[in-house]
Amino acid sequence: MPEFSRLDIHEGWAEIVIERPDRRNSLIPPLAGEIRDHIEQLNQDDNISAIVLRGEGGYFCSGIDLKALQADPPPPWTGKDVGDVRSMHMALYYCKKPVIAALEKFAINAGASLAFACDLIVAGETAFLQIGEIQQGVGIPMNAAWLKIKTTEFQAARLAFLGDRVKAPELLRLGLISEYVSDDSVVERCNEIAATIASYPTGAAEAIKRSLVAQRGIDKPEDFFPKTANSALNSAKMLKD
Repeated sequence: MPEFSRLDIHEGWAEIVIERPDRRNSLIPPLAGEIRDHIEQLNQDDNISAIVLRGEGGYFCSGIDLKALQADPPPPWTGKDVGDVRSMHMALYYCKKPVIAALEKFAINAGASLAFACDLIVAGETAFLQIGEIQQGVGIPMNAAWLKIKTTEFQAARLAFLGDRVKAPELLRLGLISEYVSDDSVVERCNEIAATIASYPTGAAEAIKRSLVAQRGIDKPEDFFPKTANSALNSAKMLKD
């Protein structure tokens, strides 16, 4: 049974909910493994036409859980084959269904790449996205891969080299989110979009996503997403407020 997330099935669409609100829905390997498994399960369900990805407690995702990563003694899942961030991203890349990110409050670092892995992003009006690894002295392997797919090198450089908080209106101006709504309407709007997609003829969304992904021109996605671990995170500090 999933421990850090849940899967809710609705009529024609589904929600993947990250359930670590006490840690601002930050990522740990078993959570990444659960998201991967949920995606792979939904891929096989012909009754599902769209997926909403959101966090519990009004947060999307604050990135890698550095407290857990650097804990002494380490968490019980350390060193076990419970999942990893890259395999989660590969599952999202190969996801047959459109995925809608509910960007509530923030998407930081690895949380930003998780948002960019989705097909649509609906943000709250005061929400922000931050690729702040430059402040920590570490790289941005997953963000770099998704930004190459989703935007221009200029926009990627603006996010990565400044490392600042970019709020919803600016994200929309830059073409990095689909829309923004009032903070308390994000999940409702995502659910509305998912239900609308589910109301269309079965298989249409999958066919359209297949066409969109084909236009990326990536022959070997496994080579496109780096396999090297970001070991510098083992000593990285939390981002400054």
